[in-house]
Amino acid sequence: MTPEMVMTLSHQAMYVALLLAAPLLLVSLAVGLIVSLFQAATQINESTLSFIPKLIAIAVTLVIAGPWMLTTMLDYMRHMFTSIPSLAG
Repeated sequence: MTPEMVMTLSHQAMYVALLLAAPLLLVSLAVGLIVSLFQAATQINESTLSFIPKLIAIAVTLVIAGPWMLTTMLDYMRHMFTSIPSLAG
């Protein structure tokens, strides 16, 4: 296995991880921003208030984007398993 192959595999792994994490992180960021604006407008200083809306939003995002995320991960794993003979020798 050459260093170029290792770098390619690492790059693909990080790209897939970024693709899978991005929807959840972006939804969590947006909900957190909206809740913090609501807290600033109403002067409610409760730090635990943002957890339930984030949890609900992430669950909805997983229901909506879950099939796409699963397909992406399965395609990546299928590609990795089929490329094992060429990587080994």
